[in-house]
Amino acid sequence: MPETAPEGVSSSSTDTDRFSLVDSKLLSVCLGGSLIVFVSGFVQISFGAYSMSFAEAWRALFDTTVLLDYRWLLNFLLGEGLLETLTGHQAGDLPELSTATHIVWNIRLPRVLTAIIVGVNLSISGAIFQAVTRNELASPFILGVSSGAGLMILLVLTVFSGLTTVLPLIAAVGGSIAFLLVYVIAWNHGTSPVRLVLAGVIVSTVFGSFQTAMFVFTDDIAVVQQAISWLNGSLTGVNWQHVRIALPWSAASVGLAYLSSRQLNVLLLGEQTASSLGMSVERVRFGLSGIAVLAAAASIAVAGIVSFVGLIVPHVVRNVVGSNYRKLMVGCVFVGPALMIVADVGARLALNPVQLPVGIVTGLIGGPYFLYLMRRKENLGEV
Repeated sequence: MPETAPEGVSSSSTDTDRFSLVDSKLLSVCLGGSLIVFVSGFVQISFGAYSMSFAEAWRALFDTTVLLDYRWLLNFLLGEGLLETLTGHQAGDLPELSTATHIVWNIRLPRVLTAIIVGVNLSISGAIFQAVTRNELASPFILGVSSGAGLMILLVLTVFSGLTTVLPLIAAVGGSIAFLLVYVIAWNHGTSPVRLVLAGVIVSTVFGSFQTAMFVFTDDIAVVQQAISWLNGSLTGVNWQHVRIALPWSAASVGLAYLSSRQLNVLLLGEQTASSLGMSVERVRFGLSGIAVLAAAASIAVAGIVSFVGLIVPHVVRNVVGSNYRKLMVGCVFVGPALMIVADVGARLALNPVQLPVGIVTGLIGGPYFLYLMRRKENLGEV
């Protein structure tokens, strides 16, 4: 099959996309995603067991007691320990917040921010995997990375609880091992979309069996319930600590992913073309996979295994802005959070007061979309 350049990428030069970094379609994606994030996020902070009007939620969100006092902002973003180290003030010294402000800033806003971080990470991770494997079915969930990271974090939750502060690194190790196993199993003088997907199913099944076995040897019912909720992907109970855990790793992975967009574009030209342009294909592929695993691990560490986001979002953005990864990465940063927050609104409010794991909602969205892709595209599998 002849290798052709993806839309928006020239085989003679991958730098010609600079002039079209921001075009009307990309701008529409960014503005639309931002609007959905704002509206859905505002619904999240307004409704719940303690309901408030939109006006009350607005006043609580922009309460000057928080916004004009750097100590409160440091307390949220850095934690009480660093607040005392940097300013000499303890959390008890801070001005008292109203009930609405306390609920918005300490309970609901961290959940919205965590959903944004998770959406960005999973979208970026899925987009990278689809380029590295040249397989549009690739995602952290389908390629077994989620299962590998999940197994490692479940091990921490049940056995090594003292390591929770380095959950993203532990998840990255598990995800890396899983992806390497998938690649080894699928390799036969090269890989193919079908073999990669089948290998991902194999690895996910095996790691899932190990996860189930760990439940058998866990006597603490509370830990089992926490693990089950986590394995289905949940944002229930997240707080500023989860934001602090994921944010640095997320910023690093997103920055590295955008800086690597040129290499991703070259990979889409095919291995022979990439090699002729002087790229060390296997080395670049390995490094890019590491970025994707880190992004997925940061998400899994705070929200559990949220399915299909890494598959759906790159497809949606690609259908609008094309396959140029310099645009695709930017679009994923806006569309991923939009999908996650909308899904979390449904998970939290659809059966109020019962809260569903957000992974169930994304699965209900992703399953039909996956079927739609199979029906719509005859050559499904190649980017």
